[in-house]
Amino acid sequence: MSEATTPSEPTRKAEQADARARPGADRDPTPAEEAAADAAASRMDEATRRSVGRHEQDMARRGVEQRGEGRIDQKEPRPGS
Repeated sequence: MSEATTPSEPTRKAEQADARARPGADRDPTPAEEAAADAAASRMDEATRRSVGRHEQDMARRGVEQRGEGRIDQKEPRPGS
């Protein structure tokens, strides 16, 4: 392992900005991205939809139960809800 280094001032400022940033997308989807998502969703069968829904619920549950970095705050509304 290499020896320890001291972060530069720009690096420290960038890390501080990252620490204050809210989680989530940095922009809304473009019309083309929305159209592609809608087209993909329309091709899914019902079994796939249910499977995706169960997976999303499982990942949300795991996020709520997570400790430390990566934890989901239960009081924050989910995007799109």
